[in-house]
Amino acid sequence: MTDLLEIIKNRRSIRKYESREISDALLDQVIEAFQWAPSWANTQCWELIVVRDPEIRKNLQEALPPKGNPGSKAIVEASAVLAICGKKSVSGYFKGEKTTKFGDWMLYDLGLATQNLCLMAHSLGLGTVIVGLFDHDKAAKAVNLPDGYELAVLVPIGYPAKSGGAPQRRETNDFVHQDTF
Repeated sequence: MTDLLEIIKNRRSIRKYESREISDALLDQVIEAFQWAPSWANTQCWELIVVRDPEIRKNLQEALPPKGNPGSKAIVEASAVLAICGKKSVSGYFKGEKTTKFGDWMLYDLGLATQNLCLMAHSLGLGTVIVGLFDHDKAAKAVNLPDGYELAVLVPIGYPAKSGGAPQRRETNDFVHQDTF
């Protein structure tokens, strides 16, 4: 079994995919990792839409800016796109009231679940890229998202056709502080 730190260190954002489909069994494992993410007070505010339909994926691609988003081709080339959504006003709330300085913790919870998903995909030989630059309202309409929910990110998933090297990382002593900043 591969060491978790090695999985974390070797995962890359994949923007080019082979044209082969992911089996339902592999996708189920990725979804199970998403399911087991921690969340505020176990609210599990997430919803996951698996988009395989080429027409819907084309509509999602059209929600991205016309130029400059390297994830654009991945939306239609990957085996599927995972539309990661969250229910608003649940995470970070108690009896309908915001309980923290930051209010709705939905995005934080979705980030945790998305990281689980991406790491599991990588451990299974699949690639992902987290796409966040798009017209969220247009994309939400493409997947028929109901009121009360937000579409946070799109994650193309498939077999990587190409992978890059590790990006530069800050040294830990550049960002770790002891007792005070």
